[in-house]
Amino acid sequence: MSSLSCARATLTCAGLHSIQWKAILDARPSGNSKSKDDKPCGAKRYPNSRICAAGSSKQRSIFDLDSRARELRQLEAGAAAPGFWDAQARAQTLLRRLKAVKNLVEPWLALEKEVEDNLELAALLAEEKDEAAEAELAQSARALEERFSQAEFKAMFAEEMDINNCYLNIHPGAGGTESCDWASMLLRMYLRWSERHGFEVEEIDLLPGEEAGVKTAALLIKGEYAYGMLKAETGVHRLVRISPFDAGARRHTSFASVYAAPEVDDSIEIEVDEKDLRIDTYRSSGAGGQHVNKTSSAVRITHIPTNTVVQCQNERSQHKNKAQAMKYLRARLYQKAMEERQKEIDEKNKDKKPISWGRQIRSYVFHPYNLVKDLRTEYETSNTADVMDGDIDAFIEAYLRQRMGRGLAPAAAAASEAPVVDE
Repeated sequence: MSSLSCARATLTCAGLHSIQWKAILDARPSGNSKSKDDKPCGAKRYPNSRICAAGSSKQRSIFDLDSRARELRQLEAGAAAPGFWDAQARAQTLLRRLKAVKNLVEPWLALEKEVEDNLELAALLAEEKDEAAEAELAQSARALEERFSQAEFKAMFAEEMDINNCYLNIHPGAGGTESCDWASMLLRMYLRWSERHGFEVEEIDLLPGEEAGVKTAALLIKGEYAYGMLKAETGVHRLVRISPFDAGARRHTSFASVYAAPEVDDSIEIEVDEKDLRIDTYRSSGAGGQHVNKTSSAVRITHIPTNTVVQCQNERSQHKNKAQAMKYLRARLYQKAMEERQKEIDEKNKDKKPISWGRQIRSYVFHPYNLVKDLRTEYETSNTADVMDGDIDAFIEAYLRQRMGRGLAPAAAAASEAPVVDE
């Protein structure tokens, strides 16, 4: 096949995909409601029609690019209005929404225009041959394909809170000291992942284990789309290895749970009745100086109706710890409210499972072979060292693509073709 034919095929594919993906940028399960205009998967698609993502029989809700572009113009007009900064919290919320919509709309508008321009050039070259122009067109088509892949990945962050900072809680499960050590290994993995992305990490709570590892860890990870990515990590993580704590060098299985919740700002109204709270203070554990260890600066807050418990001990001041704990509690309660509000509530609740055998979302096997496998997407890799060093983006992307009905990421699909040893 000539370079011109390859370029035209690539551009046509990119153009078709851009139309389809513009329609599912805001994809969310549409429940059992059906429109009389709904068509089965495989029917001809138009930008303003419902579509089915490739590899999925589930119908996805509509995304109207014109509607989003109109919303973008309205948000920009609102940001330029007199007195915009009079209400700080509302202004921050609008600016965050403006940024999220702009990040969704602008790449697709640019891609659509460039694909059309390149297809027109391809049509001209079909009539009048020019090898140099054909080579340039082929190179442009490959670049557009790469940009489409990047825009496609961003399109997966369609939920309102995806752009927010993320609270990440890690808690050991069955396995005793082994699981505490495993929890500390996961903690390091997420710290390294945050470092790779240039995210800022704030320690909310860290309780060391009695012999090794950690009993609980809570972090606030600050960065764009931190929650959108880390929500893929919610669930039970299982480790199989030769125990460093076993003199007999036997193989042990350990579990730890990870839970992600978006940071919620003051513009989101979360009603918390003081009568529903039990607030306990205690002395902070670990290093921290005489003031920290001799005063009851650490704060634990229990929301009695939902049995939600949060705690903070990283600040020297009890007041600061209480304020931070309240922010964390509001984030947890917001997440619970969002889950209850969803029509398909089980889709999220299934990620919060008992921390035990048969409930894991991902397995990390260090013996008798090396393999990390996500049991939801079937994506796997034998490079355990890189994964534990924070290289988990392929797992996150595979999960997000699956949620959008797209199957494995290209990198994940390629890696999955490599032969592996069955567990």
